[in-house]
Amino acid sequence: MLIAYSFVGVFLALIGYLVYFNVKLADDYANSPYNSKRQGTYQERVVKGEIRAADGEVLASTQKDGEGNEFRLYPYENVFAHVVGYSSAGISGLEQSMNSQLLTSHDNMLEQVENEFKNEKNMGDNIITTLDVKLQQAAYDALGDRKGAVVVIEPDTGKILAMVSKPDFNPNTLSADWEKITSDEENSSLVNRATQGQYPPGSIFKIVTSLAYWRENQTLDGFDFNCTGEVENGGYTIHCYHNSAHGQLDFPRAFAKSCNTAFAQIGVDLNKEQYRETVDSLLFNQELPLDMPYRKSRFDLEKNSGDALTMQTAIGQGNTLVSPMYMAMLTSSIANDGTLMKPYLVEKIESSSGNTVKEYAPKAYKKLMTAQEAGILSKLMIGVVEEGTASSLSGRGYTAAGKTGTAEHGDVSVTTPHSWFVGFSNVEDPDIVVSVIAEESGAGSEIAVPIAGKIFDVYYSS
Repeated sequence: MLIAYSFVGVFLALIGYLVYFNVKLADDYANSPYNSKRQGTYQERVVKGEIRAADGEVLASTQKDGEGNEFRLYPYENVFAHVVGYSSAGISGLEQSMNSQLLTSHDNMLEQVENEFKNEKNMGDNIITTLDVKLQQAAYDALGDRKGAVVVIEPDTGKILAMVSKPDFNPNTLSADWEKITSDEENSSLVNRATQGQYPPGSIFKIVTSLAYWRENQTLDGFDFNCTGEVENGGYTIHCYHNSAHGQLDFPRAFAKSCNTAFAQIGVDLNKEQYRETVDSLLFNQELPLDMPYRKSRFDLEKNSGDALTMQTAIGQGNTLVSPMYMAMLTSSIANDGTLMKPYLVEKIESSSGNTVKEYAPKAYKKLMTAQEAGILSKLMIGVVEEGTASSLSGRGYTAAGKTGTAEHGDVSVTTPHSWFVGFSNVEDPDIVVSVIAEESGAGSEIAVPIAGKIFDVYYSS
Protein backbone atom coordinates (compact mmCIF):
# COMPACT_ATOMS: atom_id res chain seq x y z
CA MET A 1 0.00 0.00 0.00
CA LEU A 2 2.86 2.39 0.85
CA ILE A 3 4.42 1.75 -2.56
CA ALA A 4 1.10 2.47 -4.27
CA TYR A 5 0.76 5.75 -2.38
CA SER A 6 4.32 6.64 -3.33
CA PHE A 7 3.60 6.06 -7.03
CA VAL A 8 0.43 8.16 -6.79
CA GLY A 9 2.41 10.92 -5.06
CA VAL A 10 5.10 10.88 -7.76
CA PHE A 11 2.41 10.88 -10.48
CA LEU A 12 0.60 13.86 -8.94
CA ALA A 13 3.89 15.73 -8.49
CA LEU A 14 4.70 15.11 -12.17
CA ILE A 15 1.29 16.35 -13.26
CA GLY A 16 1.70 19.40 -11.04
CA TYR A 17 5.09 20.21 -12.54
CA LEU A 18 3.75 19.83 -16.08
CA VAL A 19 0.95 22.27 -15.29
CA TYR A 20 3.42 24.68 -13.68
CA PHE A 21 5.77 24.38 -16.64
CA ASN A 22 3.06 25.10 -19.20
CA VAL A 23 1.64 28.02 -17.21
CA LYS A 24 4.82 29.60 -15.84
CA LEU A 25 7.91 28.34 -17.65
CA ALA A 26 6.96 27.36 -21.20
CA ASP A 27 7.37 30.82 -22.69
CA ASP A 28 10.68 31.39 -20.89
CA TYR A 29 11.98 28.06 -22.19
CA ALA A 30 10.78 28.67 -25.72
CA ASN A 31 12.20 32.20 -25.78
CA SER A 32 15.58 31.24 -24.33
CA PRO A 33 18.49 32.04 -26.68
CA TYR A 34 19.81 28.56 -25.81
CA ASN A 35 16.76 27.05 -27.49
CA SER A 36 17.69 28.34 -30.94
CA LYS A 37 17.08 24.97 -32.64
CA ARG A 38 13.35 25.03 -31.82
CA GLN A 39 13.13 28.72 -32.72
CA GLY A 40 14.73 27.95 -36.09
CA THR A 41 12.07 25.31 -36.68
CA TYR A 42 9.36 27.89 -35.96
CA GLN A 43 10.88 30.34 -38.44
CA GLU A 44 10.76 27.73 -41.20
CA ARG A 45 6.98 27.54 -40.83
CA VAL A 46 5.87 30.98 -39.58
CA VAL A 47 6.49 34.58 -40.64
CA LYS A 48 7.48 36.39 -37.45
CA GLY A 49 4.71 38.73 -36.32
CA GLU A 50 4.81 42.46 -35.68
CA ILE A 51 5.66 44.36 -32.51
CA ARG A 52 3.38 47.36 -32.17
CA ALA A 53 2.97 50.37 -29.90
CA ALA A 54 -0.15 50.79 -27.78
CA ASP A 55 -1.86 52.73 -30.57
CA GLY A 56 -1.05 50.05 -33.17
CA GLU A 57 1.95 51.84 -34.69
CA VAL A 58 4.37 49.22 -36.05
CA LEU A 59 7.71 49.09 -34.23
CA ALA A 60 9.08 45.90 -35.85
CA SER A 61 7.91 43.81 -38.79
CA THR A 62 9.10 41.10 -41.16
CA GLN A 63 9.86 42.15 -44.72
CA LYS A 64 11.47 40.50 -47.77
CA ASP A 65 14.40 41.77 -49.79
CA GLY A 66 14.67 41.60 -53.59
CA GLU A 67 15.75 37.96 -53.44
CA GLY A 68 12.88 36.89 -51.23
CA ASN A 69 14.92 36.70 -48.00
CA GLU A 70 13.13 37.73 -44.82
CA PHE A 71 14.51 40.46 -42.58
CA ARG A 72 13.23 42.50 -39.64
CA LEU A 73 12.46 46.17 -40.27
CA TYR A 74 12.45 48.75 -37.46
CA PRO A 75 10.71 51.92 -38.75
CA TYR A 76 11.82 54.08 -35.81
CA GLU A 77 15.44 52.97 -36.11
CA ASN A 78 17.32 53.96 -32.91
CA VAL A 79 14.35 55.31 -30.95
CA PHE A 80 13.09 51.96 -29.60
CA ALA A 81 16.43 50.14 -29.97
CA HIS A 82 16.83 48.73 -26.45
CA VAL A 83 13.23 48.07 -25.47
CA VAL A 84 12.08 46.50 -28.78
CA GLY A 85 15.52 44.99 -29.32
CA TYR A 86 17.03 43.35 -32.36
CA SER A 87 17.05 39.93 -34.02
CA SER A 88 20.23 39.99 -36.09
CA ALA A 89 23.69 39.12 -34.72
CA GLY A 90 21.77 37.73 -31.76
CA ILE A 91 18.48 38.70 -30.18
CA SER A 92 17.40 41.06 -27.40
CA GLY A 93 14.55 43.10 -25.93
CA LEU A 94 10.96 42.22 -26.79
CA GLU A 95 12.27 40.41 -29.87
CA GLN A 96 13.76 37.89 -27.46
CA SER A 97 11.27 37.82 -24.58
CA MET A 98 8.28 37.43 -26.94
CA ASN A 99 10.02 35.44 -29.66
CA SER A 100 7.97 32.25 -29.36
CA GLN A 101 4.72 34.24 -29.36
CA LEU A 102 5.78 36.15 -32.48
CA LEU A 103 6.59 32.82 -34.16
CA THR A 104 3.26 31.22 -33.22
CA SER A 105 0.19 31.54 -35.45
CA HIS A 106 -3.38 31.63 -34.16
CA ASP A 107 -4.97 32.29 -37.51
CA ASN A 108 -7.84 30.16 -38.80
CA MET A 109 -6.85 26.49 -38.46
CA LEU A 110 -8.15 25.56 -41.91
CA GLU A 111 -6.06 28.34 -43.45
CA GLN A 112 -3.03 27.11 -41.56
CA VAL A 113 -3.53 23.58 -42.85
CA GLU A 114 -4.01 24.89 -46.38
CA ASN A 115 -0.78 26.88 -46.13
CA GLU A 116 1.05 23.77 -44.92
CA PHE A 117 -0.13 21.84 -47.99
CA LYS A 118 0.91 24.74 -50.24
CA ASN A 119 4.27 24.86 -48.47
CA GLU A 120 3.60 28.49 -47.52
CA LYS A 121 4.30 30.08 -44.17
CA ASN A 122 1.58 31.10 -41.75
CA MET A 123 1.54 34.60 -40.30
CA GLY A 124 2.79 34.87 -36.72
CA ASP A 125 0.91 36.62 -33.94
CA ASN A 126 1.42 40.32 -33.25
CA ILE A 127 2.52 41.79 -29.92
CA ILE A 128 0.71 44.94 -28.79
CA THR A 129 2.90 46.75 -26.27
CA THR A 130 2.20 49.39 -23.64
CA LEU A 131 4.68 51.76 -25.30
CA ASP A 132 3.56 55.26 -26.25
CA VAL A 133 5.24 56.52 -29.43
CA LYS A 134 4.92 60.22 -28.57
CA LEU A 135 6.38 59.77 -25.08
CA GLN A 136 9.16 57.50 -26.35
CA GLN A 137 10.10 60.04 -29.02
CA ALA A 138 9.90 62.88 -26.49
CA ALA A 139 12.17 61.04 -24.06
CA TYR A 140 14.60 60.15 -26.84
CA ASP A 141 14.76 63.73 -28.10
CA ALA A 142 14.98 65.26 -24.62
CA LEU A 143 17.94 63.10 -23.61
CA GLY A 144 19.68 64.27 -26.77
CA ASP A 145 23.34 63.33 -27.15
CA ARG A 146 23.82 62.59 -23.47
CA LYS A 147 24.52 59.12 -22.14
CA GLY A 148 21.82 57.96 -19.77
CA ALA A 149 18.29 56.64 -19.62
CA VAL A 150 14.64 57.59 -19.21
CA VAL A 151 11.77 55.44 -17.92
CA VAL A 152 8.09 56.46 -17.95
CA ILE A 153 5.51 54.34 -16.07
CA GLU A 154 1.84 54.54 -15.17
CA PRO A 155 1.99 54.14 -11.38
CA ASP A 156 -1.50 52.70 -10.91
CA THR A 157 -1.11 50.00 -13.60
CA GLY A 158 2.61 49.35 -14.02
CA LYS A 159 2.44 49.96 -17.76
CA ILE A 160 5.82 51.02 -19.15
CA LEU A 161 5.04 53.87 -21.53
CA ALA A 162 8.60 54.72 -22.55
CA MET A 163 12.10 53.32 -22.05
CA VAL A 164 15.11 55.01 -23.61
CA SER A 165 18.80 54.23 -23.22
CA LYS A 166 21.76 56.06 -24.76
CA PRO A 167 24.20 55.56 -26.43
CA ASP A 168 22.02 53.52 -28.76
CA PHE A 169 22.22 51.74 -32.11
CA ASN A 170 20.23 51.24 -35.28
CA PRO A 171 18.80 47.69 -35.24
CA ASN A 172 18.34 47.87 -39.03
CA THR A 173 22.09 48.01 -39.60
CA LEU A 174 23.28 46.10 -36.54
CA SER A 175 24.87 43.23 -38.45
CA ALA A 176 27.01 45.63 -40.46
CA ASP A 177 27.82 47.73 -37.36
CA TRP A 178 28.36 44.79 -35.00
CA GLU A 179 32.15 44.77 -34.83
CA LYS A 180 32.37 48.53 -34.33
CA ILE A 181 29.70 48.52 -31.61
CA THR A 182 31.01 45.53 -29.66
CA SER A 183 34.59 46.83 -29.67
CA ASP A 184 33.52 50.22 -28.27
CA GLU A 185 33.83 49.58 -24.52
CA GLU A 186 33.50 53.26 -23.63
CA ASN A 187 29.93 53.60 -24.89
CA SER A 188 28.55 50.07 -24.31
CA SER A 189 25.74 50.88 -26.73
CA LEU A 190 24.06 47.46 -26.45
CA VAL A 191 23.54 47.81 -22.69
CA ASN A 192 20.07 48.93 -21.67
CA ARG A 193 21.03 51.52 -19.07
CA ALA A 194 17.39 51.86 -17.99
CA THR A 195 17.40 48.42 -16.36
CA GLN A 196 21.06 47.33 -16.36
CA GLY A 197 22.77 50.59 -15.48
CA GLN A 198 24.00 50.97 -11.90
CA TYR A 199 24.54 54.50 -10.64
CA PRO A 200 25.03 56.27 -7.31
CA PRO A 201 21.64 57.89 -6.68
CA GLY A 202 22.85 61.11 -5.13
CA SER A 203 20.11 63.17 -3.52
CA ILE A 204 17.18 61.19 -4.94
CA PHE A 205 18.12 58.69 -2.19
CA LYS A 206 16.98 61.28 0.36
CA ILE A 207 13.52 59.88 -0.36
CA VAL A 208 14.65 56.66 1.33
CA THR A 209 16.42 58.43 4.19
CA SER A 210 13.27 60.50 4.79
CA LEU A 211 11.16 57.36 5.03
CA ALA A 212 13.64 55.85 7.50
CA TYR A 213 13.49 59.04 9.59
CA TRP A 214 9.68 58.96 9.62
CA ARG A 215 9.53 55.30 10.61
CA GLU A 216 11.89 55.85 13.50
CA ASN A 217 10.34 59.08 14.78
CA GLN A 218 6.71 58.84 13.52
CA THR A 219 6.77 62.57 12.81
CA LEU A 220 8.67 65.20 10.85
CA ASP A 221 7.63 67.92 13.28
CA GLY A 222 10.26 69.26 15.60
CA PHE A 223 13.15 68.70 13.21
CA ASP A 224 15.43 71.72 13.26
CA PHE A 225 18.82 72.13 11.60
CA ASN A 226 21.03 75.12 10.94
CA CYS A 227 22.90 74.61 7.67
CA THR A 228 26.18 76.49 7.51
CA GLY A 229 27.27 74.72 4.33
CA GLU A 230 29.16 71.89 6.03
CA VAL A 231 28.84 69.35 8.83
CA GLU A 232 31.51 67.24 10.54
CA ASN A 233 31.22 63.89 12.31
CA GLY A 234 33.99 61.48 13.24
CA GLY A 235 36.61 63.66 11.62
CA TYR A 236 34.82 63.62 8.24
CA THR A 237 33.15 66.67 6.68
CA ILE A 238 30.19 66.81 4.27
CA HIS A 239 29.52 69.94 2.22
CA CYS A 240 26.34 71.18 0.60
CA TYR A 241 26.40 71.48 -3.18
CA HIS A 242 28.50 74.52 -4.15
CA ASN A 243 29.04 75.01 -0.37
CA SER A 244 25.62 76.67 -0.12
CA ALA A 245 24.50 77.62 3.38
CA HIS A 246 20.75 77.07 3.66
CA GLY A 247 20.34 78.50 7.15
CA GLN A 248 17.65 77.35 9.57
CA LEU A 249 15.65 74.42 8.18
CA ASP A 250 12.67 72.31 9.13
CA PHE A 251 12.38 68.87 7.53
CA PRO A 252 10.29 69.77 4.42
CA ARG A 253 12.57 72.69 3.61
CA ALA A 254 15.71 70.58 4.10
CA PHE A 255 14.25 68.09 1.61
CA ALA A 256 13.11 70.76 -0.86
CA LYS A 257 16.51 72.45 -0.83
CA SER A 258 18.26 69.04 -0.92
CA CYS A 259 20.48 70.02 2.00
CA ASN A 260 23.38 67.56 2.19
CA THR A 261 24.51 68.59 5.66
CA ALA A 262 21.03 68.14 7.18
CA PHE A 263 20.62 64.67 5.67
CA ALA A 264 24.17 63.65 6.54
CA GLN A 265 23.39 64.47 10.18
CA ILE A 266 20.06 62.63 9.93
CA GLY A 267 21.97 59.55 8.74
CA VAL A 268 24.34 59.66 11.72
CA ASP A 269 21.43 60.07 14.15
CA LEU A 270 19.33 57.22 12.73
CA ASN A 271 19.35 53.76 14.24
CA LYS A 272 21.38 51.86 11.62
CA GLU A 273 19.53 48.58 12.06
CA GLN A 274 16.16 50.27 11.57
CA TYR A 275 17.61 52.25 8.64
CA ARG A 276 18.70 48.98 7.06
CA GLU A 277 15.25 47.46 7.63
CA THR A 278 13.61 50.35 5.78
CA VAL A 279 16.00 50.00 2.86
CA ASP A 280 15.46 46.24 2.70
CA SER A 281 11.68 46.76 2.67
CA LEU A 282 12.14 48.79 -0.53
CA LEU A 283 13.68 45.85 -2.46
CA PHE A 284 17.33 46.82 -2.29
CA ASN A 285 19.69 43.86 -2.79
CA GLN A 286 16.68 41.79 -3.92
CA GLU A 287 15.14 40.34 -7.06
CA LEU A 288 12.79 42.72 -8.87
CA PRO A 289 9.48 41.89 -10.60
CA LEU A 290 10.84 42.53 -14.09
CA ASP A 291 10.51 40.31 -17.18
CA MET A 292 13.69 41.70 -18.75
CA PRO A 293 17.41 41.64 -17.97
CA TYR A 294 18.22 43.93 -15.03
CA ARG A 295 20.70 44.51 -12.22
CA LYS A 296 19.70 44.70 -8.58
CA SER A 297 19.94 47.91 -6.65
CA ARG A 298 22.68 47.81 -4.01
CA PHE A 299 22.86 49.12 -0.46
CA ASP A 300 25.74 48.50 1.94
CA LEU A 301 25.60 49.97 5.44
CA GLU A 302 26.22 47.92 8.57
CA LYS A 303 25.67 48.48 12.29
CA ASN A 304 29.35 49.22 12.82
CA SER A 305 29.81 51.43 9.74
CA GLY A 306 31.67 54.64 10.53
CA ASP A 307 30.33 58.17 10.39
CA ALA A 308 32.02 58.90 7.05
CA LEU A 309 30.23 56.06 5.20
CA THR A 310 26.99 56.72 7.09
CA MET A 311 26.88 60.38 6.08
CA GLN A 312 27.76 59.57 2.50
CA THR A 313 25.10 56.85 2.35
CA ALA A 314 22.37 59.09 3.77
CA ILE A 315 22.83 61.55 0.89
CA GLY A 316 22.94 58.85 -1.80
CA GLN A 317 26.67 58.38 -2.17
CA GLY A 318 28.80 55.74 -0.41
CA ASN A 319 28.31 52.24 -1.84
CA THR A 320 24.67 52.63 -2.90
CA LEU A 321 23.80 51.91 -6.53
CA VAL A 322 20.44 52.04 -8.34
CA SER A 323 19.03 51.73 -11.85
CA PRO A 324 16.66 54.24 -13.45
CA MET A 325 14.02 51.50 -13.61
CA TYR A 326 14.33 50.77 -9.90
CA MET A 327 13.90 54.46 -9.08
CA ALA A 328 10.86 54.60 -11.37
CA MET A 329 9.39 51.65 -9.48
CA LEU A 330 10.06 53.19 -6.06
CA THR A 331 8.54 56.50 -7.17
CA SER A 332 5.55 54.65 -8.63
CA SER A 333 4.84 53.06 -5.26
CA ILE A 334 4.82 56.52 -3.67
CA ALA A 335 2.45 57.83 -6.34
CA ASN A 336 0.21 54.76 -5.91
CA ASP A 337 -0.43 54.99 -2.15
CA GLY A 338 2.48 52.69 -1.33
CA THR A 339 1.64 49.80 -3.66
CA LEU A 340 4.12 48.77 -6.33
CA MET A 341 2.45 47.48 -9.47
CA LYS A 342 4.41 44.95 -11.51
CA PRO A 343 5.94 46.81 -14.47
CA TYR A 344 5.00 45.32 -17.83
CA LEU A 345 5.52 45.99 -21.54
CA VAL A 346 2.99 43.77 -23.32
CA GLU A 347 -0.69 44.71 -23.43
CA LYS A 348 -1.94 41.77 -25.50
CA ILE A 349 -1.20 39.25 -28.20
CA GLU A 350 -3.27 39.28 -31.39
CA SER A 351 -3.46 36.96 -34.36
CA SER A 352 -2.52 38.47 -37.71
CA SER A 353 -6.25 38.74 -38.46
CA GLY A 354 -6.76 40.89 -35.35
CA ASN A 355 -8.32 38.39 -32.92
CA THR A 356 -7.17 38.62 -29.31
CA VAL A 357 -5.09 35.61 -28.26
CA LYS A 358 -4.09 36.77 -24.77
CA GLU A 359 -4.43 39.91 -22.68
CA TYR A 360 -2.19 41.07 -19.84
CA ALA A 361 -3.78 42.84 -16.87
CA PRO A 362 -2.19 45.06 -14.19
CA LYS A 363 -0.96 43.16 -11.12
CA ALA A 364 -0.09 44.49 -7.67
CA TYR A 365 3.35 43.22 -6.66
CA LYS A 366 3.93 44.41 -3.12
CA LYS A 367 3.02 47.07 -0.58
CA LEU A 368 6.33 48.88 -0.08
CA MET A 369 4.96 51.42 2.39
CA THR A 370 1.69 52.48 3.97
CA ALA A 371 -0.61 54.99 2.29
CA GLN A 372 0.23 57.43 5.09
CA GLU A 373 3.96 57.08 4.43
CA ALA A 374 3.42 57.49 0.69
CA GLY A 375 1.41 60.64 1.38
CA ILE A 376 4.18 62.10 3.54
CA LEU A 377 6.81 61.45 0.86
CA SER A 378 4.49 62.89 -1.79
CA LYS A 379 4.14 66.13 0.21
CA LEU A 380 7.91 66.39 0.53
CA MET A 381 8.28 65.85 -3.23
CA ILE A 382 5.58 68.45 -3.97
CA GLY A 383 7.66 70.91 -1.95
CA VAL A 384 10.65 70.25 -4.21
CA VAL A 385 8.60 71.54 -7.17
CA GLU A 386 6.84 74.35 -5.33
CA GLU A 387 9.87 75.88 -3.59
CA GLY A 388 12.91 73.69 -4.17
CA THR A 389 15.34 72.34 -6.72
CA ALA A 390 12.67 71.35 -9.27
CA SER A 391 10.75 74.65 -9.22
CA SER A 392 11.09 74.97 -13.00
CA LEU A 393 8.31 72.34 -13.23
CA SER A 394 5.77 74.60 -11.52
CA GLY A 395 3.24 76.74 -13.35
CA ARG A 396 2.97 74.51 -16.41
CA GLY A 397 -0.73 73.70 -16.37
CA TYR A 398 -0.27 70.47 -14.41
CA THR A 399 0.99 69.71 -10.92
CA ALA A 400 4.15 67.74 -10.29
CA ALA A 401 6.19 66.26 -7.46
CA GLY A 402 9.74 65.01 -7.54
CA LYS A 403 13.29 64.87 -6.28
CA THR A 404 16.51 65.95 -7.95
CA GLY A 405 19.92 64.38 -7.57
CA THR A 406 23.48 65.36 -8.38
CA ALA A 407 25.51 62.17 -7.96
CA GLU A 408 29.28 62.19 -7.65
CA HIS A 409 31.20 59.24 -9.05
CA GLY A 410 34.75 58.12 -9.73
CA ASP A 411 37.48 60.70 -9.09
CA VAL A 412 35.35 63.70 -8.14
CA SER A 413 38.21 66.07 -8.93
CA VAL A 414 37.97 65.26 -12.63
CA THR A 415 34.45 63.86 -13.24
CA THR A 416 31.21 65.78 -13.71
CA PRO A 417 28.32 64.49 -11.52
CA HIS A 418 25.43 62.47 -12.91
CA SER A 419 22.16 64.38 -13.18
CA TRP A 420 19.02 62.73 -11.72
CA PHE A 421 15.31 63.42 -11.47
CA VAL A 422 12.45 61.20 -10.34
CA GLY A 423 8.89 62.37 -10.01
CA PHE A 424 5.24 62.19 -11.04
CA SER A 425 2.57 64.47 -12.46
CA ASN A 426 -1.01 65.35 -11.47
CA VAL A 427 -0.23 64.91 -7.77
CA GLU A 428 -3.83 64.41 -6.59
CA ASP A 429 -4.36 61.45 -8.93
CA PRO A 430 -0.94 60.70 -10.48
CA ASP A 431 -0.82 60.02 -14.21
CA ILE A 432 2.79 59.17 -14.99
CA VAL A 433 6.12 58.65 -13.24
CA VAL A 434 9.32 59.82 -14.94
CA SER A 435 12.82 58.66 -13.99
CA VAL A 436 15.77 60.40 -15.67
CA ILE A 437 19.53 60.02 -15.47
CA ALA A 438 21.92 62.01 -17.64
CA GLU A 439 25.46 60.77 -17.11
CA GLU A 440 28.17 63.32 -16.28
CA SER A 441 25.86 66.23 -17.00
CA GLY A 442 25.89 68.26 -13.78
CA ALA A 443 23.16 69.34 -11.39
CA GLY A 444 19.83 67.50 -11.50
CA SER A 445 17.94 70.79 -11.37
CA GLU A 446 19.75 72.06 -14.46
CA ILE A 447 19.71 68.99 -16.73
CA ALA A 448 17.45 66.12 -15.58
CA VAL A 449 14.52 68.33 -14.54
CA PRO A 450 14.21 70.01 -17.97
CA ILE A 451 14.36 66.57 -19.62
CA ALA A 452 11.50 65.37 -17.41
CA GLY A 453 9.62 68.61 -18.07
CA LYS A 454 9.66 68.03 -21.81
CA ILE A 455 8.17 64.55 -21.28
CA PHE A 456 5.44 65.84 -18.96
CA ASP A 457 4.65 68.62 -21.45
CA VAL A 458 4.21 66.15 -24.32
CA TYR A 459 1.97 63.92 -22.18
CA TYR A 460 -0.40 66.78 -21.42
CA SER A 461 -0.30 68.27 -24.91
CA SER A 462 -1.88 65.20 -26.53
